[in-house]
Amino acid sequence: MIPTSAVFDQSTIAALLDHDPLIADYRAFFALLDWSVVERWEAERSPRGRPAHPEAAYLKAFLIRIREGIPFTAQLRRFLLRHPLLVIDLGFHLVLDPAAPYGFDIEQTLPCEFWLREKLRQFDPTLLQALLHATVGDLKEEIPGLGETVAFDVKHIYAWVKENNERAYVKERYDKTRRLAGDPDCRLGVKRSTNQEQEDGSTKVQKEYIWGYGTGVAVSTIADYGAVVLAEYTQPFNEGDITYFRPLYQHTAVALQQFPTHLTADAAYDAWYVYECAARHGGIAAVPLNQHGHPRFKRDTDGVPLCPKGLRMHPTYQFAHPNGYRAQLYRCPLYFPLPQEQATCDHPQFQAAKGCVKHINIQAGGLMRVNLDRDHPLYQAIYNQRTGCEHINSQAKALGIETPKVRNGRSVANLNTLIYVIVNVQVLRKAKSINRGLLPMN
Repeated sequence: MIPTSAVFDQSTIAALLDHDPLIADYRAFFALLDWSVVERWEAERSPRGRPAHPEAAYLKAFLIRIREGIPFTAQLRRFLLRHPLLVIDLGFHLVLDPAAPYGFDIEQTLPCEFWLREKLRQFDPTLLQALLHATVGDLKEEIPGLGETVAFDVKHIYAWVKENNERAYVKERYDKTRRLAGDPDCRLGVKRSTNQEQEDGSTKVQKEYIWGYGTGVAVSTIADYGAVVLAEYTQPFNEGDITYFRPLYQHTAVALQQFPTHLTADAAYDAWYVYECAARHGGIAAVPLNQHGHPRFKRDTDGVPLCPKGLRMHPTYQFAHPNGYRAQLYRCPLYFPLPQEQATCDHPQFQAAKGCVKHINIQAGGLMRVNLDRDHPLYQAIYNQRTGCEHINSQAKALGIETPKVRNGRSVANLNTLIYVIVNVQVLRKAKSINRGLLPMN
């Protein structure tokens, strides 16, 4: 709605809206988003109660907050107060006042600081995810091959608490059982772990702890177009990197409307079910092998384990392993299927009259994990796609993802989703520009 006032009539205000450079920039930016997602979400909600501002107006306001680098909600409100034309264009329900210069009372129109903070916390995560998925769908139409190879990574986020300020005195700063008054949802986790060599030649593990959250991303990178966020997931920082994989993979499949072929991640994602997801769709998971301190036993070319003496072990029976995969039990070839007379072995297990025993994962992903040729050019090419995650993390950091000025987990998660929406819109704008240049000129 375009208001009228004693100073400007409707046609004048409409002309001001059309010629304001800030509004022109945001109109172009918002035009790249699929707002029908928000309209469908609003149509499913009950119309009872006091009419509220449109959900799209709030979403646009917080997207402006991120793009303008405004860290605090109070500063966002002051920014909007200084740009009444922008408030009109965002779609807030105006409190009309013909005596005001722009025909409405901007102070009464804008929600108060408390409600803006509360609205950020109360955003429906499914709506924000749908908005992100819509950007992926638009990018998929512009970029051929998007989503065939997907990289996974997790970035740290500092909670807005005094415990993260090394200059402030805090008793029991690194007590993981505490729930902080500044942000009850954040948790203590390890940001970085390094091995430091001591004077006596031994090594000591040095860990850097922070209170905060982790933001996991699934990223696909296409040459010339850049990196695209296919899915994101935020949780407290005490959770391990591998716990991000399943929700990220599920969100990725929903956003792409198909399963990715190849996957890649660092050694923290070395789990059989990561490889299983790739094996089911004819791809590989380019993940470094991480034995977690356990010795690696030798196998034959077909994956059958070899005993410490180099003999092929004998398969006995299969069973459902407690970790969720199908396992095969292998026994000593000198005892199974029948004991070999006069057979000798100096291994302690043979002396105990039962021989060596191995339980191996026989799922396609379990076998891929141990048999994958990590020197193959295909593995190396897919593993190099991890740099896309670094590019996304760098862009997200520039948009303020690392130090959000909010004090609860839901607000942190909602800001993260909106940040990745902005990242994807920037790629979408670039992709459309590239594709227009590829069209033949008449």
